[in-house]
Amino acid sequence: MNTPAHLIFGAAAFGRPGHAGVTAAALLGALAPDLSLYLMVAWARFVAEVPARVIFGDYYFSDAWMAVFAIDNSFPLWGALLALALWRRWPVLVAFAGAGLLHLAFDLPLHGADARPMFWPFSDWRFDSPFSYWDNSHHAGIVGPIEAGLSIALTGFMLWRFESLALRAGFVLLLLAELGSSGIWRFVF
Repeated sequence: MNTPAHLIFGAAAFGRPGHAGVTAAALLGALAPDLSLYLMVAWARFVAEVPARVIFGDYYFSDAWMAVFAIDNSFPLWGALLALALWRRWPVLVAFAGAGLLHLAFDLPLHGADARPMFWPFSDWRFDSPFSYWDNSHHAGIVGPIEAGLSIALTGFMLWRFESLALRAGFVLLLLAELGSSGIWRFVF
């Protein structure tokens, strides 16, 4: 899924009206599995001045980058973090870890050739899904509109649920980013 959709889904599932820390943790947890990608792409593109085609054609699939993705996309690590949070009854950490696990649960079936290893440290196996959120040869023409529709519905739910104008504006901006990025990836690739 596109990162803005992960943030929308994470906030809808784990955000709590009137509990800014919990909602912020849900948003951060939903972002965390993609954060290394953004940081490494930014470094490669803007500091090292590597062309985007090399970044997404070579670097993304390199052993070094996959090693990083294996850690921040690890079901065992995120699951252990959620177990700790539930055991200690820490709602902020429950929201963070829960949103991170939700992110992984949606990524697993929606990444084809670009799949990441998600069972580190036990395995470097990658599930090459027949479905993709961005690749038209893997049914993105079906998956993308479903993702966008669910993002619209969940944003509406959060606009009804949350009273904070700042959060409402943030959710609308996330939805606009989702709708924009969803169309862009299917067009580009």
